[in-house]
Amino acid sequence: MNSLRISGTVAVTATALLLVSSCGVADSAGSKGGTLKVAVLAASSQNGYNQAVYKGVQQAAAASGKKVSLKLLDGQFDSNTQLSQLQNVTSTGGYDGVVVVPNDGVGLAAAFPLPKKIPVATVLNPIGPDITKMEPQVDGVVTTVAVSPVTAAQQQADGVVTYCANISPCNVVLLVGNLSTPLDVARRDAYKKVLGTHSNIKVVSTVEGQYDRDTSLKAISNVLQAHKDINVILSNADQEAAGAQIALQNAGVKPGSIYLTGAGGTKDAVAAVRAGTWKADYVNFPVSMGKSAMEQLIKAMDGGKAQAVVNADQVGATEPYATKETLAKTPDFTGEWNG
Repeated sequence: MNSLRISGTVAVTATALLLVSSCGVADSAGSKGGTLKVAVLAASSQNGYNQAVYKGVQQAAAASGKKVSLKLLDGQFDSNTQLSQLQNVTSTGGYDGVVVVPNDGVGLAAAFPLPKKIPVATVLNPIGPDITKMEPQVDGVVTTVAVSPVTAAQQQADGVVTYCANISPCNVVLLVGNLSTPLDVARRDAYKKVLGTHSNIKVVSTVEGQYDRDTSLKAISNVLQAHKDINVILSNADQEAAGAQIALQNAGVKPGSIYLTGAGGTKDAVAAVRAGTWKADYVNFPVSMGKSAMEQLIKAMDGGKAQAVVNADQVGATEPYATKETLAKTPDFTGEWNG
């Protein structure tokens, strides 16, 4: 889901390779007849979702027919670190463009107007004061590849409403990434707004999963000790849903006997929905999103007009809101990334 920050740790050696990697093809002219130099600011370079976005950026660069140099910078899931990185690459780095997966798109707006006018493409989250507005909100952002977190969260919650229709009370646990960030606050509020209009649905607990399987396992284990009769676990991240699945199994509850859902579209999540272990998943397409962002950025660096908003739900190979039934329509789809 516009999940984003979505975690998945990899070996440090792999990250180091990404930090120095570049890709170049034909000797086509860049913005000044040479190499296009692009900084890719990851919320975390050790994060599986961010790495998938970077893979898509690499694919678009290689397919562009241009000579492109990419550098991936590690935001370490720290808003101040990423803000400093954006300020640095747009002032002294000599870059022609930036692709960013914001850790905090609201806070990152403080870097604008940029010291140097170079185009910025943002993926997963908008940059600006309104986390729900996909159109560029600050001068310098030329394209946003995302969907509103509220729209996505509402669709997840609608699935819960359907499941709960004949259950009263229908006890729901909200498992949300980080309730100190605007993105996750928007998701939580959207969940509660939809669910709150149905008298049979009761949100019995809201806990943080920190986009981490083990943290979510512990959080849901604690919830299950206090609430024995849980009907739904609604999460905004697949790693969190995976932790919840283990917690349910440890408590002797078959995950398929409740409504368990995540977001992100990891390979494991897609397989779990196909098997009926999870009831649904909101699928993201991070490789395709990174590719789209780079394609639009290249247009802007060449002096053309980038598409201001790319609907991230429309760039993948399956319907974004996935159930066992919808996935049956695309039997070859396995997911674009590993959590």
